[in-house]
Amino acid sequence: MTNRFLLKSALALAAGLIVGTAQAAWPERPITMIVPWGAGGGTDATARIIAAELEKQLGQPVNVVNRTGGNGVVGHSAIAKAKPDGYTLGMLTVEIAMMKRQGLTKLAPADYTPLALMNVDPAAVSVSSTAPYKTMAELVEAIKANPGKLKASGTGQGGIWHIAMAGLLKNIKLDPKDVPFIPSNGAAPAMLELAAGGIEIVPTSLPEARSMIEAGKAKPLAVMSAQREPMYPDVPTLQESIGSDWTIGVWRGIAGPKNLPADVTQKLVAALKNVNESKEFKDFMKSRGFGVGYAGGADYGAFMQKSEHDLGEVIAAIGMAREPAQ
Repeated sequence: MTNRFLLKSALALAAGLIVGTAQAAWPERPITMIVPWGAGGGTDATARIIAAELEKQLGQPVNVVNRTGGNGVVGHSAIAKAKPDGYTLGMLTVEIAMMKRQGLTKLAPADYTPLALMNVDPAAVSVSSTAPYKTMAELVEAIKANPGKLKASGTGQGGIWHIAMAGLLKNIKLDPKDVPFIPSNGAAPAMLELAAGGIEIVPTSLPEARSMIEAGKAKPLAVMSAQREPMYPDVPTLQESIGSDWTIGVWRGIAGPKNLPADVTQKLVAALKNVNESKEFKDFMKSRGFGVGYAGGADYGAFMQKSEHDLGEVIAAIGMAREPAQ
């Protein structure tokens, strides 16, 4: 009897060690990081530096996959629907805090496992370098004189840059329809269209407009924040340029599908915190003019919930609120 008991105990201990080893072994293969927006934009660039640094933390390749379409719904849906095993992650963008309120999807921040907020940037207004207006005040006068003529782009219909432009127009007592918004798969293609003369305004962040600004094909007129951006100290705020108190911006963070295992979640939260604090990440973000922000795990979840509430109020105020399709 004693020998049988000892044998069973040894087997149970061995099984426990095997299970513990299997759990501790994650990740054992490459990880996919889904990006809901196109290659070349700010979201894509941020995701790729995070993926590169996360590889160092986890010891496995982290492959970025762009899943565009549906104003960000396609990519965000792919993240939410992935198997919750830690091998498919994704970059959530501020749009996930707006999509449900706009009737685009039933998805909301609560449908994910929050891991880490990594970036926060304010919106700005950029125009072609050949545009006749040199200040935000001159652009506003042009909009007033030619309602419906000047077109804007920078994201999908109802995306953060659309909300930024519509909210600004409403804030200065103009009709959002005075500047028609042309949908695009992100800031990068919109900036190319701006340079080509297909549109006149791109209300994206300064980091996403940077390459075109430095190439002399675009010029920023104002930033939609309470303070000027350190990398662009000569670009005034809306308050300084036209007396508007309108502020809005974009945020980006990493999440997994809902119900990620607790041990995988803990490992990812710790790894992403290390990435956020790394010199490589900070130097890259600074070189691109991107802002670094951080909130880990549950704190990131709370941040997203607040963003959903605040943006929901803005969306309702500018008449873009809709019920999700059944």
